[in-house]
Amino acid sequence: MSEAILEQITENLIKGQAPTVKALVQQAIDSGIGAEAILNKGLVAGMSVIGDRFKRNEVYIPEVLIAARAMNAGMELVKPLLKQAGVKAKGTVCCATVKGDLHDIGKNLVCMMLEGAGYEVVDLGVNCDAEKFVRAVQENNADAIGMSALLTTTMTNMKTTIDAFTEAGLRGKVKIIVGGAPLTQNFSDEIGADGYAPDAASAVDLLDGLLGL
Repeated sequence: MSEAILEQITENLIKGQAPTVKALVQQAIDSGIGAEAILNKGLVAGMSVIGDRFKRNEVYIPEVLIAARAMNAGMELVKPLLKQAGVKAKGTVCCATVKGDLHDIGKNLVCMMLEGAGYEVVDLGVNCDAEKFVRAVQENNADAIGMSALLTTTMTNMKTTIDAFTEAGLRGKVKIIVGGAPLTQNFSDEIGADGYAPDAASAVDLLDGLLGL
């Protein structure tokens, strides 16, 4: 019975059926299925499928956003139970678009994918300067940061942020990943980032690898 409900959660999340996902999650909770099982075998399983399809260009940004909305509908019910049960997130990630850049669709997708994969995400929004990144990592005891840029003119602010972490003595304690349309692996290497992700789904795999998960 429990496996069937979890499979239905996964299927409806993939279809982006937010009200159905929420109802099924409530049904799973009422029938005594643990919050961690609902998260991993229902919600995360569904977002993983969407992430893989997105990487293969089988679905596009609108479908990912609709699936993420369905995931969030279920997460609203599951999050308090996970906290009560003392279930820890895989890690904490601070994400933002760098200083001077106001484009946030890519960053929002990464945040949704990371949350869907079991990370605690602190979304710092757009136009985020180096000091704000450093402060957020200190305040949230974050394991990683994700920086996004869509403009070639703002890409250089990624290096400024990395330098700020070095100056603060935190560079060895935090993994730094970067992404955005004009970026390349070479640019990521040049500025000293830990990794580059060409898309939101790849960002999850990259971070899992960097944190040894």
